[in-house]
This record gives sequence, C-alpha cells and structure tokens, in this order.
Amino acid sequence: MTELQTSLIAIGGTVIVGVFAYNKWQEYRAKKNVERAFSSDPEDVLMKTEPQLAQNESGSQEDGSAVLPQGEVTADPLVEHAQEADESASAPAMPAAPQKIPLVDELIDFLIPIMLEGPLWGEKILPVIQGLRHVGSKPIHYIGQLENGSWETISHGFVYTNLCAGVQLANRNSALNEIEYSELVMNLRQLADNLNAEIDVPDMQEVITAARELHHFVSEHDAQLSINVQAKNAPWAISTLRSALVRQGFDLRPDGRLIMSDGDSILFSLVTNAAATEETTSRLTLLLDVPRVAPSRDGFGAMAACAKSLAARLDGAIVDDTNQPLSSDSLAEIAAQVQDFYRQMDAVDIPAGSARALRLFS
Repeated sequence: MTELQTSLIAIGGTVIVGVFAYNKWQEYRAKKNVERAFSSDPEDVLMKTEPQLAQNESGSQEDGSAVLPQGEVTADPLVEHAQEADESASAPAMPAAPQKIPLVDELIDFLIPIMLEGPLWGEKILPVIQGLRHVGSKPIHYIGQLENGSWETISHGFVYTNLCAGVQLANRNSALNEIEYSELVMNLRQLADNLNAEIDVPDMQEVITAARELHHFVSEHDAQLSINVQAKNAPWAISTLRSALVRQGFDLRPDGRLIMSDGDSILFSLVTNAAATEETTSRLTLLLDVPRVAPSRDGFGAMAACAKSLAARLDGAIVDDTNQPLSSDSLAEIAAQVQDFYRQMDAVDIPAGSARALRLFS
C-alpha cells in the first residue's frame, strides 16, 4: 500500500467519524430544542382557545336538526327522524319515543317509498334492512310511518304502516352513478319482497342528474386550509415533539395525525411531514377541513392561534405551502375569505358543520 493510499484511508475514516458525530449532534439538538420549547407552563392557546371555542357547537341543536348561524331552523321535509336504535336490543315493555335526528334528508337524499301490505313491528323490519345500508360509498337510511302518521327511524317496539329509504346522492368521492342506481333498485326489490311490500322507483335519469349537480357543489366547496410552521434553524425531534403536543391537548391517532378537538368534534389536525423512519422534522402542517367545522367554532382562528404559539415556542416561521411567510394581515385576509365561504354554504341550506354538511363532506 502506498503512502498516498494510507493517507486517503485515514482522511476517509476521519470524514466518516465526523459525519456520524454531526448526525448524533443534530439529533441531540433536535430533542433538546423541543424539550426546551415545551418546558414552560403549557397554559396557552393550545389549551385555552378563544372564548367562543369553549362553547358547544351551535351548528346543530340537541335534537340534531340543522340550524343556521342566525338561529333559524332549516325546514326540511321528512327531516325530523330518530337515530337508529340498538338493533340487537330486545323490544322494551314500554318503548321510549325515538330521538329526533335527521337520517333522511330530501335535499341530499333521493327517497324511495316502500309500501307495506300491512303493519309490521320494527323487530320484523330491522333484520331485513340491515343487509342494505350502502350502495357503493353512499349510505342508505330508512324511516317508517307510525300508526299516528308521523315518520320516525325504525326501532324495536314500534309498529310501522309504511317505510321509506333515503339514498345519499353524493359525497366527496363521487356522485351516485347508473351502475349503483341499478344495483340499488335490484336489491330494494328483493328487500320489498321479503317484507311483502312494493317500491315506487324514481326515474333514473332524474336521480343521476340530481346526484351530479350535488356532487358539483361538493367539489366546488371541498375546501381544506393549511398553515405551516417551518423550523428556522435545527429540526425538531419527532418523538419528543409528539409527546409534548399530546400534553398540550392534541390527540395522537393511529395514522400519525394529531387532532385538536373542542369536545367530541375535530377542530383541526396536525401532521409532522415525516416518513415513518425519520426521527426529525423541520415542518409542521396544521389542517382545517372548512365545510366540516361550524362558523361558531372559529376553526381557522383557533388553528392560526395554535400556529403562532408553535412558531414562538419552537423558533419557527409561519409559512404557506410555497414557503411564503404568512403575516398577521395575510391570516386576517384568509379568515375573511373563510367567512365568505360560510355564507355561500348557508345560502344553499348546507351550513358548514351541520349534520347535512358532515354527511356530504365525508
């Protein structure tokens, strides 16, 4: 081995050791940066949001009926129907009246009357309809007419004189199509035969046209906003960061997302933008699913406040998806656009965060 080769090997070994030591130092700095950022009292906007966020969502009443921001109840035919009862429960001696929740909605469902030959108990109906709850990705709900003429969800312990199936016309993925419609009608005819009933099938072309129009609206209003927090210097250690965020009120989901909720509903989420094998990240992204969060919950305001708090704690900068800085004025402008979006949804009786919007934007 020549002297030159010996020197090169020695230099190469030094470089390898140096790179290894540098990587370890970066990992150590990343962990310490996060620990230092969250070592102070965590009582800030991550836990204590604006006063209106502490209130329960006002986009729906306790009975589940959709409410406009002004407090006016939307008037929808067949909308006051009860939530599905536990189908495995035995019929009670004195059944309580079902809860009022709008499972069938004429604005987003098309209705198929199922005319019974004679009155039937809920216990006879439920096992038959249980096998037909979806067509494609579209849910199917059923309501029944009681002997007093009112329409309710089908429950144990009640007698029904007629039924109605409500099939959702569209969701985020697609509109109901001709193949799904044909499959639905075939299965509903079998269901009707099992109940000694007849079905009144609507015109396919009218249904498909309505489905496409509704899906067009959903596509145009499928708004998801993001705010990013970019590290100014060293990256952050993901394991330390996640545990710190959980302590701040985020809920860590199995898919790696971190969820901030106000009660039982998601307000916004956070992702670390790191692969499963990566130990550090230089970028956090907060996401707001706009049509699924009612205006009264001020989801964008809460998300922006959280981003500012994270940026301050972690020595980061608030940027958009193209790494352009987002100033307070820029965030205020986006917030105004969000309010315009909410008004557009109200104008077509699909208030953001309402039961109707949650079904469509699923």
